[in-house]
Amino acid sequence: MTTTTTQVKHEVKDLALAPQGRQRIEWAGREMPVLRQIQERFAQEKPLAGIRLIACCHVTTETAHLAIALKNAGADSLLIASNPLSTQDDVAASLVADYGISVFAQRGEDNETYHRHVQLALDHKPNIIIDDGSDVVATLVQERQHQLADIIGTTEETTTGIIRLKAMFRDGVLTFPAMNVNDADTKHFFDNRYGTGQSTLDGIIRATNILLAGKVIVVAGYGWCGKGTALRARGMGANVIVTEIDPVRAIEATMDGFRVMPMSLAAPQGDIFITVTGNKHVIRAEHFEVMKDGAIVCNSGHFDIEIDLKSLGEMATEVKQVRNFTEQYRLNSGKSVVVLGEGRLVNLAAAEGHPSAVMDMSFANQAMACEYLVKNRGNLEPGLHSIPEEVDKEIARLKLQAMGIAIDSLTPSQVEYVNSWTSGT
Repeated sequence: MTTTTTQVKHEVKDLALAPQGRQRIEWAGREMPVLRQIQERFAQEKPLAGIRLIACCHVTTETAHLAIALKNAGADSLLIASNPLSTQDDVAASLVADYGISVFAQRGEDNETYHRHVQLALDHKPNIIIDDGSDVVATLVQERQHQLADIIGTTEETTTGIIRLKAMFRDGVLTFPAMNVNDADTKHFFDNRYGTGQSTLDGIIRATNILLAGKVIVVAGYGWCGKGTALRARGMGANVIVTEIDPVRAIEATMDGFRVMPMSLAAPQGDIFITVTGNKHVIRAEHFEVMKDGAIVCNSGHFDIEIDLKSLGEMATEVKQVRNFTEQYRLNSGKSVVVLGEGRLVNLAAAEGHPSAVMDMSFANQAMACEYLVKNRGNLEPGLHSIPEEVDKEIARLKLQAMGIAIDSLTPSQVEYVNSWTSGT
């Protein structure tokens, strides 16, 4: 049921959780100095004044700071959850009660509720959409054609979402600019690699309490998320196998010291399987059949379709929860396969997602991408646009400054050298 408190519409679990949420939001802020500086500038300049904005994101302590920045910027904004298992109910409550931000998110919400929230968000008649996986944009394009004229643009920070936006543009239905936050250097080099790497293992350990050292961990996909996951798993003492479809990435994984093979060969060897591809059915029935008894399967890509849970359910004679976020599927053969977090993002389902320090840069990109869309309204062609290099570098500069790290600058003669074609050796 939608309710209103101090004129703020919301649908959260319990507003009484707000004090705990505010404390956790403030703790996360200690590690988010870049976004804090953007919040302060936005509060003075109000670059989003008069803009209606909706954000479909994981509702966490880190996202709270993005939401606060957008409000400081003057946006009339509304936040919904992008994943039913990642919402932190105390954070949602605090955003409503303490910060006056409309939030529609409850941990564990079903698909019907999620789709209702998407429709409710679109009822806000947004000018800008911050999306996570492009579900909201896809719904807009398919069902709300009459609202397209109101859209200034969208921002997207997931690989899955970028793939969908490219497909929309190819099909001629993406009629407005989309900022590719995912491919900003200060996003994918750090969030995808260090954030996903650490938080994925955190989620596995919290859900299972198993020792990773000595285990065979199969990482499906060697993009930036896969690289980070494989690197951190090796750091914990695991024997890592990588599966890939891209020959260049497969060579890279090999030269990084990992074993590379098809999933059909990795399936009988793995103790833990982690999908980070952004595609569907990376682990299927034929793989479940040959896995070791007790093999653990989880996803840190995007949607829960990376693991073919429908086929696994059909193969199972019994499914039972053995720990929080941990379900055991007993197969006809007598062996079992263990699934973490219902196949959803294990780092958010069973843990707290990426550390605040790395989301600081990702959400700085989101905030500044929104500002860029408004400043360049009417001047950007439909389709995907990269984060401007100067924005990327400014975020990196602010992060270094906050960390107390200084770097060199080019001397005048060096500037002349790199800009001249006549200077030789």
